[in-house]
Amino acid sequence: MSDERITEGAAEARLKIGDVAKLAGTTPRTIRYYEEIGLLPSPDSREPGAHRTYAQADVDRLIELMRLRTLLGVTLDGLKDLVEAEDNRAALRREWHEGVEDPVRRREILESLDHHAERQLELVRARRDEIAALEAELLARRKRIRERQRELGAKPATA
Repeated sequence: MSDERITEGAAEARLKIGDVAKLAGTTPRTIRYYEEIGLLPSPDSREPGAHRTYAQADVDRLIELMRLRTLLGVTLDGLKDLVEAEDNRAALRREWHEGVEDPVRRREILESLDHHAERQLELVRARRDEIAALEAELLARRKRIRERQRELGAKPATA
């Protein structure tokens, strides 16, 4: 592949904010707001009036942010904490893969990575427990409804 084609491919990889919004299933306003509060990095420096453009990595990060927010039900502040933790984990992984020789530093890196993973597990477990409690509540509610249906001689609805 020639250098010219690589350059063209890189240029094609830049996306406008509307395209990113469609790919991520959100709105341009949400993307701008996520940039304002630091969840997403601001797009590359641009001329006044020029369109914001984004790389695929930006799209991937936005999709991951939205997935975490939906799955974990965290606030934007909680999401910021998760992003900071993930950024820290990425920096630690880079440092590890660059070949840290000092065994003390290697242990520190592993302890930090473990701490970040534990925090994420706590959030996931809390969300799982909330969902389990809701499920139990809904099952109890359905049981009471079906008991009342039987009392009236009506046939319970099937699920």
